[in-house]
Amino acid sequence: MSIMDYNGSAVVAMIGKDCVAIASDRRFGVQAQTVSTDFQKIFPMGDKVYVGLTGLASDIITVSQRLKFRSNIYKLKEHRELSPKTLTAVISNLLYERRFGPYFCEPIVAGLDSVSGQPYISGCDLIGCPVEPADFVVAGTSTDQLFGMCEAVWKPDLSPEELFETISQALLSAVDRDALAGWGGIVHVIEKNKVTTRTLKGRMD
Repeated sequence: MSIMDYNGSAVVAMIGKDCVAIASDRRFGVQAQTVSTDFQKIFPMGDKVYVGLTGLASDIITVSQRLKFRSNIYKLKEHRELSPKTLTAVISNLLYERRFGPYFCEPIVAGLDSVSGQPYISGCDLIGCPVEPADFVVAGTSTDQLFGMCEAVWKPDLSPEELFETISQALLSAVDRDALAGWGGIVHVIEKNKVTTRTLKGRMD
């Protein structure tokens, strides 16, 4: 088993029409043993910028704390919020610094640009190589299942409510086919004037 699969996780982000959504499962496990069902994998880094972290649970906590620190330093120095694109650069830099002994963590960024209001998503591998797709991005132990579901249900210009339904169906269907992820989910839908957070009830087995 890869160290990236040790705790199990599933995170997905999708772009809609003037909105973006990011969702994750809630399971924290040690291989096949489930330890808790309310583990946080998505962290706010600003009003309209969220980062989802998959991989080794200890590194998820470490990276989230280091990103929060760098985000706060940026706000103090620049007197403005981090944009999603800037956050991707910060994450890429943080991970590449440790490339010879990397954080076992694959981040996903989702947010709206504070100036243009354009939806933005990106993903990185564990040494910080970024990708910026125009539709959806997935990470975790359920990537194969998530890719299949997202390709089947995603379409351009989804409204916020349609985006919520689409990302929820994709996440729940994918984690049902992965023993290392699941136990419900959490979805954040980011719009220009609000962020809606909903908790999903999934199969509890």
